[in-house]
Amino acid sequence: MNYPFSAVLGMDDMRLALLLNAVSPAIGGVLVRGEKGTAKSTAVRALAALLPPVDRVAGCRFGCDPAVPDPGCPDGPHPTAAPAERRPARLVELPVGAAEDRVVGSLDLEKALAEGVRAFEPGLLAAAHRGVLYVDEVNLLHDHLVDLLLDAAAMGRCHVEREGVSVSHAARFLLVGTMNPEEGELRPQLLDRFGLTVEVTASRDPAVRVEVVRRRLAADADPAGFAVRWAEADAEVARRVAAARRRLDRVVLPDAALRQIAEVCAAFDVDGMRADIVTARAAVAHAAWQGRERVTAEDVRVAARLALPHRRRRDPFDSPGLDDKRLDEALDRAREEHPDDPDDDGGPGPGGGPTGPDHDDPSGPGDGDRPGPEHDDGPGDPTGPGTGSDGPDRGGDDVTGTAAPDGPATGQPRHGARAASTQPVAVPDQGLRARLLTATGVGDGVPGRRSRARTGRGRTTGARLPARRAGALHLPATLRAAAPHQHGRGRRGGPLVLRPTDLREAVREGREGNLVLFVVDASGSMGARQRMAAVKGAVLALLTDAYQRRDKVAVVAFRGTGAQTLLPATSSVLAASTRLADLPTGGRTPLAEGLLAAADLLRVQRLRDPKRRPLVLVVTDGRATAGPHPLDRAARAAAVLAASGASCVVVDCESGPVRLDLAGRLAAQLGAAHHRLTEVATAPLADLAAGRPTGSRRPIPGPGGTRALSATTITGSVA
Repeated sequence: MNYPFSAVLGMDDMRLALLLNAVSPAIGGVLVRGEKGTAKSTAVRALAALLPPVDRVAGCRFGCDPAVPDPGCPDGPHPTAAPAERRPARLVELPVGAAEDRVVGSLDLEKALAEGVRAFEPGLLAAAHRGVLYVDEVNLLHDHLVDLLLDAAAMGRCHVEREGVSVSHAARFLLVGTMNPEEGELRPQLLDRFGLTVEVTASRDPAVRVEVVRRRLAADADPAGFAVRWAEADAEVARRVAAARRRLDRVVLPDAALRQIAEVCAAFDVDGMRADIVTARAAVAHAAWQGRERVTAEDVRVAARLALPHRRRRDPFDSPGLDDKRLDEALDRAREEHPDDPDDDGGPGPGGGPTGPDHDDPSGPGDGDRPGPEHDDGPGDPTGPGTGSDGPDRGGDDVTGTAAPDGPATGQPRHGARAASTQPVAVPDQGLRARLLTATGVGDGVPGRRSRARTGRGRTTGARLPARRAGALHLPATLRAAAPHQHGRGRRGGPLVLRPTDLREAVREGREGNLVLFVVDASGSMGARQRMAAVKGAVLALLTDAYQRRDKVAVVAFRGTGAQTLLPATSSVLAASTRLADLPTGGRTPLAEGLLAAADLLRVQRLRDPKRRPLVLVVTDGRATAGPHPLDRAARAAAVLAASGASCVVVDCESGPVRLDLAGRLAAQLGAAHHRLTEVATAPLADLAAGRPTGSRRPIPGPGGTRALSATTITGSVA
């Protein structure tokens, strides 16, 4: 049994964004960003129960509306008087590990080739038609699947093209994605495709947290009874959603509101026109939700707060959020430039009170100043408006409440702003650029955009017998396999006779993501020579490149008497830059500890992600001064790291007229490429390491055999 939507405590922005999409799915869905345990999944699952039921053509696997059936439905064509059946709006969950066939549907290639019939099995997009498609941890979903989902959501149709067989069906759904930013970000192009976005964070108010736990325990102890206590409030929300849908087509969007939308989008310098369109649709939906038939300035303000934060990010180092002061200034500027425009000043609407998420609880039946059922958790249990934990269907995975917008009681940042956003963030110099870094050969790693690998997408390089059911068919190889057997199969000038054993699956080559591990010397000698500025610049430039190419990056720093994993393997650029902003320096040089820490990190990472190939960049002057026999210990540690088989590169930071060439000796012990920091700033590492002209890509020897490395070039000044 799902947790009641009206019992979700706080998170007004998230609830409002979900409800506006329920009123007008044309907004384009909502992306919920927040830390773990903040009831993101709870609210999404509860929303589906509030949507009106839908009628569909009886027996149609694609959920066609009997009033306007899809003319291209694979189960059609449906007659005009086809029998109908009513069912609740569906909530379809897309697992992170889903394959493309499971998402869009699959063709039975054996029947298509052997029997000449088009047999199509619908996927999750067909099941979600006229319902809700929920993608938890959407940032962990591969890019091509996210592209596919967003394209279907934008067009309202799903197209499946494979080996000359084409299927198309309607796929209109409310798309909701949730993610934890600490696990990596979505690309800006994908962020822009989500209509609205909200940030949620756990409340730091003890009273709120106590109420969250109380409701969580009450729901676990008696799910049915808890649902009954909130049934009236949920029913009222469902009635408001249905009424707002009916009112939506009558809402007027005046020119004054359009000018305000344009002024706000221009003020925040967002790219393209999607922001203006989404803000307009959200403003119309908010007016309908509030019971008005004319969009006001307050509707525009609420819509902009939900539609613009993720579109103003210029690069992955920008923290999300929207400046309310700038928003109000833009709205005021639009009113001042067109003072004679007939427009509502954002005052009380038909509902009779101030509007917007700061004043109106979106899950309640009326204005926020008026208590409703959502403020009472049954007899004798006055509470706030919700819970912050997952419902019983999740088995209690989420146990933390979330904060309402700031007020005198909580003192929390508005819009779920993270405390981390106030911390210093290291931003790369705009002159620093990272070139493509690839590992040699063809891997079999996770999909990405860097090194060559055997993947499910990309150019076809060969054919093979399918392990189970054939995936992407290699038609020429299938025909070649069937040709020698045609006489024995009785073919006499007719069609080619195929058998399941003739099928050949295409082998495709695409790109994979890698793990780039920096092992950084942060000892006193590095700090004295002001090399850390260059090192940080190199790390941040490569981190930006890794973000764009879907890599993971890790940083190990060593100083004093030991080593520290400064940054575990991650693809979160914002988290990485925050930790790199204040990398301390000083003390002795425990080189052995740094190398052993790197080897240990690689060992753990191979267990977690065995297909992601690593590249280790050791940034040091080669000195080892900590502990007994430091150079001998460093040599033994280098042997341990070399035995891991990882590709290694040593960046020599030694400077001055007298050079000990300790970094060169370390490179020989690691079987790694070796070059100076000043050289790294002007030419690719692999070319310099092999003594070749820039741009050459011949293999170089390494501990795991022959490999070619194209490494990072850092352009700009180096300290």
